[in-house]
Amino acid sequence: MLINCDMGESFGVWSMGVDELAMPHIDMANVACGGHASDPDVMSKTIVLAKQHKVSIGAHPSYADIAGFGRRPMLYSPAQLSRLLVSQIGSLQALCHYHGEDVDYVKPHGALYNDMHKDVEIFTAVIKAVASFNKPLKLMVSATLTKGFVEEIARQHHVELIREAFCDRRYLSNGQLQARTERGAVLTEQEELLSQVRLLLMSRQLKCNDGSLLAVQADTLCVHGDNEAAVNQIKHIRSLVTLNSIKLG
Repeated sequence: MLINCDMGESFGVWSMGVDELAMPHIDMANVACGGHASDPDVMSKTIVLAKQHKVSIGAHPSYADIAGFGRRPMLYSPAQLSRLLVSQIGSLQALCHYHGEDVDYVKPHGALYNDMHKDVEIFTAVIKAVASFNKPLKLMVSATLTKGFVEEIARQHHVELIREAFCDRRYLSNGQLQARTERGAVLTEQEELLSQVRLLLMSRQLKCNDGSLLAVQADTLCVHGDNEAAVNQIKHIRSLVTLNSIKLG
């Protein structure tokens, strides 16, 4: 099980997260590329940090919404959305090449991530953007929402999916994430979060907000490195993943 984390979400003089502390403990860095955060200097710094720790680099594009941190739904035509994503992914890819690296995958951010799982036109626009690059890029999607059009459209465009589960978010029984605005949607207590990780690793299940269990086949776990306390949680999660790998081996 790989660990992925959102990275490079600072912008200009505004700082977000402690990437230098989190990077040594993850496998995949989802690097913001100008839609909701970041700029060329921040992207470059994050690429170099990922290269130093041999971490896979993924583009983390979003709606063009720096003011709302990409968490607000926005209206685009499918063609406009594809061009927006190609622009963001391409910017990161160009900087990766400058530093002797490559973008390996794409993970949409925030409202775009949520919307693409619900709307076939939005998902198709995302897939077309991902599939347009010469190097085959993978697309990260929710492990609980891949049935139906998600798998079919990805297959049509020959885009490989990476299925992820969130360590710190509560799920609904239909596989969707509970809205952040609702109480209990974000797991803030460390033991509660680690219990969710243990359940995922040992039985491939998630406990939903109504107490039911949801089957999950995930390739990667999403963590967040917003502060030193969050990094400490990542270290614990890494230990659990390593221990589970030893048992399976």
